[in-house]
Order: sequence, then C-alpha cells, then structure tokens
Amino acid sequence: MADITYDILKHYGVLSEEKGGWKKELNTVSWNGRNPKLDIREWAPGHEKMGKGVTLSREEAVKLGELLAIALGEQE
Repeated sequence: MADITYDILKHYGVLSEEKGGWKKELNTVSWNGRNPKLDIREWAPGHEKMGKGVTLSREEAVKLGELLAIALGEQE
C-alpha cells in the first residue's frame, strides 16, 4: 500500500479531545498533493497519526452547514 502524504494548511479548531490526547479537529488538508479540502478527523498529539475522517469540498461543506441548521432547529 502506498504511503499517504498530507499537509495541514490551516487549523480551525478542536471539536473534542479524548483522554489519550487524540483530538477531533477541523482543518484544511491537502492529501497526496491534491487540492485542499476541509477535513474532520481525529489526530494523535503532534499529528503523527490520524483516525478515519471525512473530507469535504467547499460545496459539500456549505450543504452540510445547511443540513446541520435544519437538524439542530428540529432539536429545539
């Protein structure tokens, strides 16, 4: 299996943190030299390891924001 390369271009914030120091973060990441995308996933301290996550294009992120607003509005 080929090595996966990544470059965290911008860190927006931490969504949650586990006892072992792993953090679920929102970042802009370029994977394998491709165009950067928004990325939500868990990272080990120092970003040397990562968990499974989701990458979103700008259009997907906007749509997700719309759907989250609807979902959160239903929970009120």
